[in-house]
Amino acid sequence: MADEQNNHPPPSYLVNTGKYKGLLGWLTSTDHKRIGLLYLFSILVFFSVGMILGETMRTELFFPDQQLYGPQTYNAIFTLHGLIMIFVIVIPGLSVVFGNFVMPLLIGANDVAFPRLNLFTWYLYITGVTIVIISQVTGNGPPDTGWTFYAPYSTQTHTNVILAVTGAFVLGFSSILTGLNFIVTIHRMRAPGMSFFKMPLLPWGIYATAWTQVLATPIIGITLLMIIMERTLHIGFFDPALGGDPVLYQHLFWIYSHPAVYIMILPAMGVISEIIPTMCQRKIFSYKAIAFSSLAIAAVGYFVWGHHMFTSGMSNFAIWSFSLLTFLVAIPSAIKVFNWITTMYRGSIDLKAPLLYAMAFIFLFTIGGLTGLIQGALATDIQVHDTSFIVAHFHYIIFGGVGFAFFAALHYWYPKMFGRMYNERVALVAWIFLFIGFNLLYFPQFVIGMEGMPRRYFDYLPQFTLAQQISTIGGYILMIGFIIMVVNLFSKKGPKAPDNPWGGSTLEWSVPSPPPQENFEHTPHISGNPYDYK
Repeated sequence: MADEQNNHPPPSYLVNTGKYKGLLGWLTSTDHKRIGLLYLFSILVFFSVGMILGETMRTELFFPDQQLYGPQTYNAIFTLHGLIMIFVIVIPGLSVVFGNFVMPLLIGANDVAFPRLNLFTWYLYITGVTIVIISQVTGNGPPDTGWTFYAPYSTQTHTNVILAVTGAFVLGFSSILTGLNFIVTIHRMRAPGMSFFKMPLLPWGIYATAWTQVLATPIIGITLLMIIMERTLHIGFFDPALGGDPVLYQHLFWIYSHPAVYIMILPAMGVISEIIPTMCQRKIFSYKAIAFSSLAIAAVGYFVWGHHMFTSGMSNFAIWSFSLLTFLVAIPSAIKVFNWITTMYRGSIDLKAPLLYAMAFIFLFTIGGLTGLIQGALATDIQVHDTSFIVAHFHYIIFGGVGFAFFAALHYWYPKMFGRMYNERVALVAWIFLFIGFNLLYFPQFVIGMEGMPRRYFDYLPQFTLAQQISTIGGYILMIGFIIMVVNLFSKKGPKAPDNPWGGSTLEWSVPSPPPQENFEHTPHISGNPYDYK
């Protein structure tokens, strides 16, 4: 049976059969699977760059005082690291890679609704990244504002802010158009019989994310344009010297940027909701609760931005309201965590790499979520605001959550994407390095943050040396784990993958590995739920 499964001819999205051959064939393809792989390879390259920049900063912080470079260079590297990791990697990440490759398969579609627009969004993405890179080597030097571009400094510094802001603006357009494409795809292209409540949970996560992309991203686009207009036309939006208000910038920035956290995390939650039932051979516990919680997170997430600004000065009523909403948005996240754990209970657990990364996600995301509640309460937020505690919390959510979910998804759908298996033992070694390295890197930042270590500082007091050194060592361990993982996945071809290596019940496992160009030979008709386990 396995031999029969593996005798499929190579699909056209991996072997050129169209008008153009080689690289040009990839760059002109409108196949959603090829576009997903274009995003995947791009993101892995850019993640490697961002990781190297981050570890460069950690190496500088191994000892107090200056080691490798001065504070201006540190600020420039810090800004570029943030721009790459947030705007280039984490916000698009899971959504554009697995939303493109897997989501149409999960809903029984042969492609996304607008294939040419889909390819155009990748070109916008690459254009935005290119502009950000150009900003580092032109003008009066690379921007030094940090990835948040806080005003009024971003309107006054002589560094090359305008080009970096323009790059982020273009990346935002790519995000909006991708979200629009996915909304239409999920509404209009589901297989016959697949109602919303017969749809797998990853499309639910992508659907909620897409609405957030479409509704929230224009706000940051307008805000970035306001920075450009203030710098070029001297219109006083944010600069007090021109009659502006810098607190207005914070409001506009976080009105987008907190929903952006859910743009990052909702697809990750969808990935975990796909992996756990399959790897445990158990029907997902309370399907509708997980589906509705995705929508609830997206909806409530629009109204919690003010908890980033408790120290900027606001009324008691505003503080009370934002604090309450911050605690409320944790409820649907907690629902998901409890449902995942309940699904695993008494399951036939197959402890392979996808499930290991999924379990790491639950552990790390829970730490990030609980420490987020500390910042939702005014008294504790004032203590830890703008300290290394925030650095740790942020990375436990973003890297511990989104990053480990990305690695989980990559290992789970790798056989479907490439038609090959990877070495499971090497994958386990990589997971150990990544998990240990991550916790060594970021957990000490919780401790020194509570002790008063400011974030974004080039230097620090001697009493923080040990924790900074542990973090730096952890960063190198994490880098080793990432290298092992990438080498294991992409350095050589493993054995051919069967069509359904994990025993999954969703539609992508019903087609060959890798799928043919048209995905489904016959249009599937859906009658039951997507997780047909005991």
